[in-house]
Amino acid sequence: MSTPTLPGALPTIATLRQQLQTHGSHERLLLDVFERARASAAEHVFTDLFEVAALAAARLADAQTAAGAPRPLLAGLPVSVKGLFDVAGHTTLAGAKLRQGLAPATQDATVVARLRAAGAALVGHSNLTEFAFSGVGINPHFGTPRNPADPVVARIPGGSSSGAAVSVALGLAVAGLGSDTGGSIRIPAALCGLVGFKNTQSRTPLAGAFPLSYTLDTTCALARTVGDCLLVDAVLSGAPLAVSPRTGPGRASLAGLRLALPQTLMLEALEPPVARAFERTLQALSKAGAQIVPLPLAELREIADINAPGGLSAIEAWATHRKALTTRRAEFDPRVASRTAPGEGVSAADYIVLLQRRRDWIARVQQRLAGYDAFIAPTVPMVAPPLSVLVGSDEAFFHCNRQLLRNPFVVNFLDGCSFSLPCQTPGELPVGLMLSACAGQDAALAGVALAVEAVLAGLLAA
Repeated sequence: MSTPTLPGALPTIATLRQQLQTHGSHERLLLDVFERARASAAEHVFTDLFEVAALAAARLADAQTAAGAPRPLLAGLPVSVKGLFDVAGHTTLAGAKLRQGLAPATQDATVVARLRAAGAALVGHSNLTEFAFSGVGINPHFGTPRNPADPVVARIPGGSSSGAAVSVALGLAVAGLGSDTGGSIRIPAALCGLVGFKNTQSRTPLAGAFPLSYTLDTTCALARTVGDCLLVDAVLSGAPLAVSPRTGPGRASLAGLRLALPQTLMLEALEPPVARAFERTLQALSKAGAQIVPLPLAELREIADINAPGGLSAIEAWATHRKALTTRRAEFDPRVASRTAPGEGVSAADYIVLLQRRRDWIARVQQRLAGYDAFIAPTVPMVAPPLSVLVGSDEAFFHCNRQLLRNPFVVNFLDGCSFSLPCQTPGELPVGLMLSACAGQDAALAGVALAVEAVLAGLLAA
């Protein structure tokens, strides 16, 4: 599997743990991370740094190592925290100018507390789209992290977990804690050449996270590999998934795997680099033994109609921001305000009908997907576009945002689980491959993702 070759990129969690146990220093690693976090290449990645607490966690890990004591799973390893999760002693900005000056959080979000308990050295609050309401990753208040995959052209990082993705891509964290409401983990993972795992929503707690959509928000993370995502997921959820490996002796095997290939919506308007990478990937998976079955899945056309009265995210975001939008609208990102506004006029009756229609839709789609191990699609239909184009044009921005959210949102609307894996070859801009399944199938999907990752590593990275 190909990922961008970047200065300071960290090895996998297991490899780094082993390296730090036999030689090296957690404290030196963190000092290097903070030095590079303040360099120009990392501009706008963080809105706040937690240097004192992170170095304390690193020194504790060094002491545990020196004493031969057991080390927690993430002992002394740098992890970034998306800026909508509460961290005790720090203000939760959620990417918003109007939250500057608010009182610091008095306690950690549940998942932040779990990361601390696992020994993680929390580097800082990573930047994001204001209130996590966009797949592009632009933030007019705190700047936009540059996608590290292209050293020549400044490209968008994807959002809303923009800083989370760039922190991992630059080697400032082994994982980035984030959220996924319509693709906010998988989109930046795809555009930055990383792995993103959106688990079933109920698997991980949302307590202490600033909400976008109570119905759709999912706490999750991105990292460099599927295995690292699963290690972090075990910490966030409180229990590891019971994953059954699908690899055969000596090489990855997908024999017996049935992958549905939706023919509706998800393959439309693919940019040529994405279309080429996706077709090459399908051929590699077929050669490795997977059966790829075209599936009409016409139900995907219904999403726009079911979600039409404002949309779940807009309706629920309006409930959160209605007072501020009335009294302090000028302090909002205008694009976020305009996406929230349609939620104002939706009645309680229309909202309830939307939820009921969604439940019916989920049941019908689950029936269509029965008998498949996963369904497969490009994560997004494009490579990361230049940042300047989208900063300068509302028309270009909103078109790009719709395209970025189109495929990932299917899984959120389904209340499913999903991985984005990089599938580009060296020298190409990152392209994401999305593997998805229905709610509660996280463990089985993880086995599929591990096997697919192994096949891509063997067949496409050379």
